[in-house]
Amino acid sequence: MVHANRTMGAEFGGASLDGPATGMRGQWARHALLPLRLFLGATFLYAGIDKLTDPAFLSAKGAGSLGETLRQAHDAAAIPQLIDLAQQNPVIFGYAIAAGELAVGLGTLVGLLGRLAAFGGALISLMLWLTVSWATTPYYYGNDLAYLMAWVPLVLAGTPRFSLDSALSNRRKRHGAQLYG
Repeated sequence: MVHANRTMGAEFGGASLDGPATGMRGQWARHALLPLRLFLGATFLYAGIDKLTDPAFLSAKGAGSLGETLRQAHDAAAIPQLIDLAQQNPVIFGYAIAAGELAVGLGTLVGLLGRLAAFGGALISLMLWLTVSWATTPYYYGNDLAYLMAWVPLVLAGTPRFSLDSALSNRRKRHGAQLYG
């Protein structure tokens, strides 16, 4: 119930929209994206390492290979042209996916180019949703759409806390435009 003397939207989770938050709720609000960042970063880092260390995945044919997964998903994909592109060379495409996941995971975990890393994670999740998990019914059983939505807050907010981005920004503020010194 909202009272007449209270302004709707003036406060969000203890963090004032027009100034710094104070108190415990303000601390929580400032660190609200950290668990999401840690989860997504660790998950994508693990996924990249898992793909690089799985010889079956990085094969054009056979059980567990990317080539076989692409063949199975082709007819049910929302954009089968993306699968056609990957099927031209599934091994190279597998290495590209793994490298992308590694870069996204590391960038997100350490907070270096956080928005770009999050955008990369969202793009990978979008491509997987439109191809491999598109036919999953009901849609909420497929995890790629949920990962896509989880990346959106990090695309919007970046990595403002406990990150190399914030350390570099603070250094630039202290030392001006000089990179070193």
